[in-house]
Amino acid sequence: MTGASRRVARVLIDSPLPQLDRLFDYAVPDGLLAAAVPGVRVKVPLRTVGRTVEGYLVELGDEADGDRPLSELDEVVSRVEVLPARLYAHARRAADRAAGSASDILRLVIPKRMVRAEKAWTAAGAPETPAVDEGDRGWAADVVAAYPDLASAVEGGERIAVDAPPRPSDDVPAWAELLAATAVLTLSRGRSAVIVVPDHRDEAHVLAVLERHVDAAAVVRDDARRSGPERYASYLRLLAEVPCIVVGNRSSVYAPAHDVGAVIVWDDGDPLLAEPLSPGVHARDAALVRQELQDCALVFAGLTRSTDVERLVALGWVREISARRRESPRIVLSATREGESRGTRVPSAAFAAAREALTHGPVLVQVARPGYAPVLVCADCRTPARCAHCAGPLRARRPGAVPECAWCGRSAPAWACASCSSHRLRMASSGSERTADELGRAFPNTRVIVSDGEHQLTHVDARPALVIATRGAEPFAPGGYRAVILLDGDRMLMTEQLRIAEACLRWWSDAAALAAPGAPVHLVGVAGPAARALATWTQAAYARAELAERAPLHMPPTVRVAAIDGTAAAVPEAIAQLRHDVPELSESAVLGPVPHDDVVRALVRFEYSLGRGVAESLRASVVAAALRGRRRRGAPPGPRNTLRVRLDVPDLDL
Repeated sequence: MTGASRRVARVLIDSPLPQLDRLFDYAVPDGLLAAAVPGVRVKVPLRTVGRTVEGYLVELGDEADGDRPLSELDEVVSRVEVLPARLYAHARRAADRAAGSASDILRLVIPKRMVRAEKAWTAAGAPETPAVDEGDRGWAADVVAAYPDLASAVEGGERIAVDAPPRPSDDVPAWAELLAATAVLTLSRGRSAVIVVPDHRDEAHVLAVLERHVDAAAVVRDDARRSGPERYASYLRLLAEVPCIVVGNRSSVYAPAHDVGAVIVWDDGDPLLAEPLSPGVHARDAALVRQELQDCALVFAGLTRSTDVERLVALGWVREISARRRESPRIVLSATREGESRGTRVPSAAFAAAREALTHGPVLVQVARPGYAPVLVCADCRTPARCAHCAGPLRARRPGAVPECAWCGRSAPAWACASCSSHRLRMASSGSERTADELGRAFPNTRVIVSDGEHQLTHVDARPALVIATRGAEPFAPGGYRAVILLDGDRMLMTEQLRIAEACLRWWSDAAALAAPGAPVHLVGVAGPAARALATWTQAAYARAELAERAPLHMPPTVRVAAIDGTAAAVPEAIAQLRHDVPELSESAVLGPVPHDDVVRALVRFEYSLGRGVAESLRASVVAAALRGRRRRGAPPGPRNTLRVRLDVPDLDL
């Protein structure tokens, strides 16, 4: 009846199209009034595409004047409220900050519906409230007590930066015990804790500690390595109004656990915590947004300090809490001595330390690259050997093997140098397998273990062995390694990246923390600020120095950076609109546009205070470009997605 009141649902459509990133109003038919509640999955008609699409019912309201024409909800897919208000608010705020779509974030968080898992969960009923016994609570309090005020700061909902203890315990790294203890204390107060780690190795360490101190039903593992039904069942557990401890990877920072008291991010400088999918919100930034919205504690913990966190510490936005007693590994800066060849890969001091340590237990050798000879050059003129088909680098898998391309995989039996026409090749670098071969001959009758991308190991036993591992793939040894040798540091530092020195310090620190207390850690052939920071174990001071150097150059993270990719017409148009919308941008804020792959790219550097205006302007340009690129009936197909935007680009050398 005209003018009658009606129930209206506001729906977020699950679509990657930027122009659909808003709430659409739909009338709720009488048959769905009971089932249509906020948070449920629904199906709705979308006139622009002439079909039914899925979405989430976000809000309900009553419309007094029902004269305007509205389509009706087509179906309530499930009565389970998979999108709680706290998750939508978090996704919306994070997406707006990154000039992206909330549905893109929710697609990372909410698993695909599994009917059997949903029915089993519904039949099982709500889980019991977990309890932490006094013994486990006492253990957690003792671990956290190594950091004065940490327990009270977490309970008070503060933002905290902590340098974790750089040593192993009997079966896990000490940092895993610190993270787990903080979560256990939070759970003992009746609140949930979310632990975000970069990869499955870190996750396994934390879960191993929690297994000893918390009931298994109170721990929710949240990662993409499990089956669809397992993921969906875990997600349903998060929706229950019962506290828990969530352990997972970067998307777990959005986990909608009940009454979150602490979000703990381990090693935020690890690139695995940077989300590659649109809108590319880093786990660190998502955690900061969550802490602001949900009034929970936020803990950034690591063996090193990223420049991003150090900037927040310098601003006073994050509070630094130091350990009561300072701990550091025994670092030795090794270099070739007088009489040794400059090409000696393992100096005599490091060699002697490894020989001595092998009488007591395992020795870790960190190398830069996997494989046998990852880089080949011309033996006569030293020009890098490239593939004739794709110009990729040639490599050798074993001595005397036919070289093959690392990009396309083609073999090159008749390779000839493009500079001097020579047919002779030389190995310019040693990978993990060649290093294992060389050290195996130098230490006869010694076990040699390789851990890299093709040979993945998480643990080794305490027996004597040479463990050759690429950076980030170092297995854990119970009680720690009896010596650690860090090779190829000079090659790592030669990589052309803005943050390479910061990354190298993190790689070296992670490996050094696996050494047994008092065991030598030899950094071979490296000098300079990063090496001194490792030797003195002053990673936070190094981060402060890096920030001081980047500030006058307007390099991240002292400023935010947005990358704009698109056609030669769309990018300048977006930049012009941005300058109109945000006149405070400096003249030097825009770099480019320049050709980049099949499009052009421009970079925009801007102060954090301008972030909201920049994000809104660029998002409007993306929506406008998408609307112009829509294919209309009868019209020939034109270019689509002519403009792409990503904020908070960590490096300018992309």
